[in-house]
Amino acid sequence: MQPWLDALCELDRAGKTCVLVTILSARGSTPREAGCKMVVTPDALFGTIGGGNLEFVCIDAARDMLDRGSGPATRDFPLGPALGQCCGGHVSILFEPFRPAGPHLALFGAGHVGRALARLLGELPMRVTWIDSRPDAFPAALPANVAARCLAQPADHVVHLPANSFVLVMTHDHQIDFAITAAALARNDLAAVGLIGSATKRARFVRRLAARGLPADAIDRLVCPIGLPGIGGKLPAVIAISVAAQMLQWLGAADHAASNAAGATAPPAQSCADQAACKACHLTAEAGA
Repeated sequence: MQPWLDALCELDRAGKTCVLVTILSARGSTPREAGCKMVVTPDALFGTIGGGNLEFVCIDAARDMLDRGSGPATRDFPLGPALGQCCGGHVSILFEPFRPAGPHLALFGAGHVGRALARLLGELPMRVTWIDSRPDAFPAALPANVAARCLAQPADHVVHLPANSFVLVMTHDHQIDFAITAAALARNDLAAVGLIGSATKRARFVRRLAARGLPADAIDRLVCPIGLPGIGGKLPAVIAISVAAQMLQWLGAADHAASNAAGATAPPAQSCADQAACKACHLTAEAGA
């Protein structure tokens, strides 16, 4: 792949905005030919359209477009004294902003529940990063909106999640669950942090998180158990449907808050009014393995 195309794919997976800068036409003597591209982010650059003042001006224009949130635009540049270039040619440049499509979910764990949930999420208008430490945990075929990543230390990826991401934790190991949960709650810019397990598991995690020094308001953001109340059964598909339905509630709440210019709002720390009656609340992390 071309460097600019690699960059576009990676930035999309990371949920980061960028501008694709393309030379539409080149007449006369120019640093690069028509079709050359580069990708500009607020703090990085991939590829080149020839360097010099033309490239510097285009970088500034692209970043201004990101700051303003404006749409695609075309600009013409004579390569003469005004740009401090003596080529004497003329180029037309297309600026195309790319912004992440839909909300982002980081799904940690590719066990039975994780696989069932990934299939459901593949039908929703969102981007999913699916993470597990086991290379053979993922199915061969993935939904188009799901990107699988095998990481030896899944918790280390939390710091790289886009702001306002949703996080669901359901790995095969309680220690891995805890490391991911602690890292996620240490951030204050995530939309929600959900952990599969029982009320007992939540109580244990809360004690350990407090002992680690996390503030009470951060710990209170933990949603555990997860899933809608009143949905019985412990089959992976049943649990996945319950959790996917809760995700839809979270997305609806976030959309409503955004429409009122109030910003994204995390869901309440506890989702089930009657934990004793909610079978999903008693699912342990092992059930997702």
